[in-house]
Amino acid sequence: MDRFHALSPDALRMVVTIARTGSFAAAARELGKVPSALTYSVRQLEDALDVLLFDRRSRQAKLTAAGEELLREGQLLLQQLDAVANRVKRVASGWETELTVVVDKAIAPHAVFDLMEAFLALKPPTRLKMRSEVMTGTWEPLLHGEADLAIGISSDRLSAPDIRCEPIGQHHFVLAVASHHPLAQEPEPLSPATVAQHRIIAVADSAKRLPTATTGILPGQDVLTVPSMAAKLEAQLRGMGIGYLPEPMVRAHVAAGRLVRKEVSGPPRAFDTHYAWRQASSQPGLALTWWLHQLASPQTRRALLDLHEGLVL
Repeated sequence: MDRFHALSPDALRMVVTIARTGSFAAAARELGKVPSALTYSVRQLEDALDVLLFDRRSRQAKLTAAGEELLREGQLLLQQLDAVANRVKRVASGWETELTVVVDKAIAPHAVFDLMEAFLALKPPTRLKMRSEVMTGTWEPLLHGEADLAIGISSDRLSAPDIRCEPIGQHHFVLAVASHHPLAQEPEPLSPATVAQHRIIAVADSAKRLPTATTGILPGQDVLTVPSMAAKLEAQLRGMGIGYLPEPMVRAHVAAGRLVRKEVSGPPRAFDTHYAWRQASSQPGLALTWWLHQLASPQTRRALLDLHEGLVL
């Protein structure tokens, strides 16, 4: 017998049982074998691995160092086998093997983590994969079949026959500058010409195949491009530039005097945002169904827009 066939689940359970009961006789009774048959099986395993697993000088079933290692690894392998069996059984009942959720960086991370935590508390067999993208980059994975659900899609991206979307609400963006920035003292409302004189902080659209988008940048305006909303906020707190941010994201900083909200001439900057998913011909799996049920809640939708403080995604 080669070592790969020797390391069967039955052989591993045999070693675990002998170590737990402390004797070959007790283990044989528990496993429903005669002691001689159990001893023979142990010797076969030792021959295949070319090691001694039990110290024959001891009256008790005492493991050698090699036996201790096999016991540790064997217990882990048995646990993993049980986990695989349970996962397969639950997947057969309608759970997806994996669910990929892409979230726009303008969505409130507190709410996203609350959803993740609640989902994982179900102990589903579905492996959850989260992605964080920006603007067109949030739409792109869903469009190309790389994601099952996208949260934070703007209304101008919704154009695919097999994708269904529902509204989350309106994102309200405000112009915020550091309290020590020169623009903080300018009278309001600020004109576009005044705003254009100062560097703007922009988050890079993360799309890789679709045309990228820009928003809020005026002709001739200096731009500092950063990879995330968290980086944009940090740059603005440092006075490195100005920019539009979700109002809940700046609320605490404005109250503390670190940032100053500035009114700008023109209509308010409010954008409709949605969640979207690929609509298959069959019913969605239980994991996607759970997420869609949560996202249908008005409370969840408000949280996705409002719960910005303290976390980044």
